[in-house]
Amino acid sequence: MTIQTHLSTPYPDQKPGTSGLRKKVRVFQQPDYAENFIQAVFDVVDRPEGTTLVIGGDGRFHNRAVIQQAIRIAAANGYGRVLVGRGGILSTPAASHVIRLNGASGGLILSASHNPGGPDEDFGIKYNIANGGPAPEAVTEAIFARTQVIDRWLAEDSPDIDLDRIGTTSVGAMRVEVIDPVADYAALMEQLFDFAAIARAARSGFTMAFDAMHAVTGPYATEILERRLGFPAGTVRNGVPLEDFGGHHPDPNLVHAHALHELMMGPDAPDFGAASDGDGDRNLVIGRGQFVTPSDSLAMLAANAHLAPGYARGLKGIARSMPTSAAADRVAEALGIPCYETPTGWKFFGTLLDAGMATICGEESAGTGSDHVREKDGLWAVLLWLNILAVRGISVAELAREHWARFGRNYYARHDYEGIETARANALVEELTAHLPALPGSRFGPLVVAAADSFSYADPVDGSVSTNQGLRVLFEGGSRVVFRLSGTGTQGATLRVYLEAYEAADGALDRETPEMLADLIAAAEAIAGIARHTGRTAPDVVT
Repeated sequence: MTIQTHLSTPYPDQKPGTSGLRKKVRVFQQPDYAENFIQAVFDVVDRPEGTTLVIGGDGRFHNRAVIQQAIRIAAANGYGRVLVGRGGILSTPAASHVIRLNGASGGLILSASHNPGGPDEDFGIKYNIANGGPAPEAVTEAIFARTQVIDRWLAEDSPDIDLDRIGTTSVGAMRVEVIDPVADYAALMEQLFDFAAIARAARSGFTMAFDAMHAVTGPYATEILERRLGFPAGTVRNGVPLEDFGGHHPDPNLVHAHALHELMMGPDAPDFGAASDGDGDRNLVIGRGQFVTPSDSLAMLAANAHLAPGYARGLKGIARSMPTSAAADRVAEALGIPCYETPTGWKFFGTLLDAGMATICGEESAGTGSDHVREKDGLWAVLLWLNILAVRGISVAELAREHWARFGRNYYARHDYEGIETARANALVEELTAHLPALPGSRFGPLVVAAADSFSYADPVDGSVSTNQGLRVLFEGGSRVVFRLSGTGTQGATLRVYLEAYEAADGALDRETPEMLADLIAAAEAIAGIARHTGRTAPDVVT
């Protein structure tokens, strides 16, 4: 075997976003496209000679082809060992754990998260650093800079390896270990949670449904929920990962997990329902007749985390992304611990977790996690919920009502306007940004603007400053609207509008969310001119 140098030319569109580089499959299938990006990563990241690299993905279309190339490129660039999940499978949180467990210098995660998969759909590559978390902005900017001048990529001249057989082989001087993608992660979950208590609840008649959405968490959920915890076969639905996710959109929200929501709101609902997304880092939680918003889920998990063995000593702090509701803030205040408000993107939580300043983190986009890894973790959140319900012996609805009676309730929703022409989306944001200083004191129906700004964040650990992280309009009484363009799509722009109305513990806690947010929805339209700028009179997705 020999190292070959492949001459190439740069592609101008390889700037990683909040979760790596995401494009349509056919973009990645262009000559040298994936190879240029992977080589650019290896050219700039910190990786001692002979170090270990972790590679895995969510099983979507094109994963296997890129994994084979990544192995050859890693061998040519001096890596000593590659750990790859069998079948090319590693959930994003499992990959984070494998990186940390094995002292790897980093890992390549091949996923487009909750985006659709298939030949005409989405693909992505992101690099995680040695702490198991996403590469920080300094690293992603260096990767992008390298992609703009790259003129070659290196690869070991070797055949494909058998990704479906656990074992060790060699590619050039590099050792390749195909590992069980589930075993290490499942062992970690057993350390964190009271599996005996959950298993007793399952034997006592507690029922659940888990929708893996034909995505990566299927094998993990089947092993843990059905084999180790004793839930009946069939508890895990759509449990076989498919390259196109069965033709569905693997985003665990009320639109794309509609069947699960219908089940949980119906007469034959199990006690607990949950789902996860394409790469396994997001979660949806629904009790019998009771949907739990991701923002509320973070707050409720934080308030009860001490019931799980891994968190019995309490929490060091809570962190939430700025668009996430302030429900967790009140839990932190009650516990006497700090709550950090960060920009969107798990990498901002990583510095807090590494510094021991936070234990549990969450985002309104259905991502929740803790310091056990450096990624959000969908199945972890489900298991923590199960642990809490099993120990307390109450339903999701009972826990929610009890929580709101203590802390008050943050009525919350996110309206997504997808696939907006980029120029139109940018024009909306630019006009609104210019108008922010004039908003305080303005009245929109019964709402009066108290403050308005463009959110910026000074990292308390490394001192870095991130600006332009979303536009906030804060109203008297604690309600707010946040406007933000998402960086997770592959075409056009997605405008996300976050709506939050706070009711104190002695207020109206059992109203319907649309009713409680109606004034805010009208105010958001009046302030931003969404219909005027986009031509949209209603959001594509409401979560």
